[in-house]
Amino acid sequence: QVQLVESGGGLVQPGGSLRLSCAASGSIFSIHAMGWYRQVPGKQRDLVAHITSGGRTTYADSVKGRFTISRDNAKNTVYLQMNSLKPEDTAVYYCNADVTDKYAVTRTFWGQGTQVTVSS
Repeated sequence: QVQLVESGGGLVQPGGSLRLSCAASGSIFSIHAMGWYRQVPGKQRDLVAHITSGGRTTYADSVKGRFTISRDNAKNTVYLQMNSLKPEDTAVYYCNADVTDKYAVTRTFWGQGTQVTVSS
């Protein structure tokens, strides 16, 4: 059993900032890659940012220079710092993680999603 719990979403004005957190818990042996995705109604779920266990990062072009993904391996937590937010960043944000459990089974897990709304 592995659970990912997100927090930090909310309503902000354009140009504002938010930091999302996603903490993994449960029968965890190790966590490999972690990432953030977002989805709006009528659209597919798209990658926002990705980070490997070693800290190598990847970003969608639309968020480069504004968002930063990071992780704290000791806390099994991934973060998404979002700066200079735009209305088009409005979406439900989901974290995910590739987790090897204590029984040596590796699976991908998803958080429940957290709403980010950027509006005046």
